[in-house]
Amino acid sequence: MEWKRFLSIPVFSVFLLMGFVYFITVFIFIEDWVGLQSSAGILNAMIFTFMASLCLFSFVVCVLTEPGYVPSPYVPDVEGAAVPLHQEPHNNSSQLRQCDKCCTYKPPRAHHCRICRRCVLRMDHHCLWINNCVGYWNYKAFVILVLYATIASIYSSVMIISCALQKNWNFSGRVPMKIFFAISGAMMLGLSITFGTLLGFHIYLISCNMTTIENYEGIRAAWLARKSGHSYRHPFNLSVYKNITSVLGPNILKWLCPTALSHLKDGMSYPTAHDS
Repeated sequence: MEWKRFLSIPVFSVFLLMGFVYFITVFIFIEDWVGLQSSAGILNAMIFTFMASLCLFSFVVCVLTEPGYVPSPYVPDVEGAAVPLHQEPHNNSSQLRQCDKCCTYKPPRAHHCRICRRCVLRMDHHCLWINNCVGYWNYKAFVILVLYATIASIYSSVMIISCALQKNWNFSGRVPMKIFFAISGAMMLGLSITFGTLLGFHIYLISCNMTTIENYEGIRAAWLARKSGHSYRHPFNLSVYKNITSVLGPNILKWLCPTALSHLKDGMSYPTAHDS
């Protein structure tokens, strides 16, 4: 079932983009700059191939990994009562949340995806480019994918700029080559800025233990809290280190591995600042 996610135009477009960027970086710009037969050329080609492989692997993991769905028989602990947005919950299940579309209860941090038509655990967003929701089980892979894509884009941009600087552009009849360099450089710089911005945003979210949805909900909750004379703090924001390890895991050696998920539990409950 998961393999059907590859049958998507956006997913296929990502594969084409990866292949195009890899081809022009290795076989055009590195070859033209230092040559693939030289030591420098072999080294740069190996480095970029390794980065591209990490991007491809992380992308496949993002597509194939289920984000985590709320099981149909889920019933929350009814001991807690619903609390206002500007107050912290007293425990993991203090808010009785019900999905109007699924007609069932949903655990904390779960949201209904209108595209998947299911409630997703710790839903961040639905990503068109992976044809999948980004949720509890594949959020780490998504962040790692963005990290590797940022590094690879910057590396490719450096290769293009280095190749362009060593060229002699005084010869006539090289307008098409100049256009190709300009378009390729602009594309890679654009990708570097886009991925870098997205990476910075998700680093901020991880440091605060928030999802994209919770970030926008928090802005509204903070406004409501100020309006009523209260202060607001995201209830799941523990500390920077605990927030990071809750997503990437306690073992720093496994932080950059998108499949290292042994630290994750069932996604039904989460520690809060009140608990600690």
